[in-house]
Amino acid sequence: MVRNVRFMYSGIRVRNLERSIRFYEKIGFRVYRSGWFSHGGKWVHLVFPGSDHRLELNYYPKGTPFYRPFGPGEEFDHFGFYVRSPRKWVRSMVKAGATPVIGFVDGPAELVYVKDPNGVWLGACGPSEPGSLPKMFPPRQKPSSPGPRAASRRRQLPARRRS
Repeated sequence: MVRNVRFMYSGIRVRNLERSIRFYEKIGFRVYRSGWFSHGGKWVHLVFPGSDHRLELNYYPKGTPFYRPFGPGEEFDHFGFYVRSPRKWVRSMVKAGATPVIGFVDGPAELVYVKDPNGVWLGACGPSEPGSLPKMFPPRQKPSSPGPRAASRRRQLPARRRS
């Protein structure tokens, strides 16, 4: 299952979407893509130069299914994955100990969510029908080598003592 899954983004809930976008743009992010969920919430994917990982801002207006008042620690929303088969992904997560939460089709995408044993939400997005999301996420990049600076930093670490 691992080779068919890509860890794509971390989603946070925001109280004021426009203010949040302005803040993240000031620190170097840029808006990559945005849209509305069929349930009334809005999402914005931000990218940071040099990183493939995205930050997803989620705004859920009052009256939408995912709205709830903010409390301490309520800003984190979920980790997001892209999968070829959302339903297979849910089954594999349940086998690993997750609890299913919700799933729905939103246009060409099927979105499914589970909770890990600590209650942290994991979400997966995949095609609702084969081929329906061809350009949602960019093609997988080959991992780049850490370069000579990373190797020199590793050499500077003290050796472990053997007991």
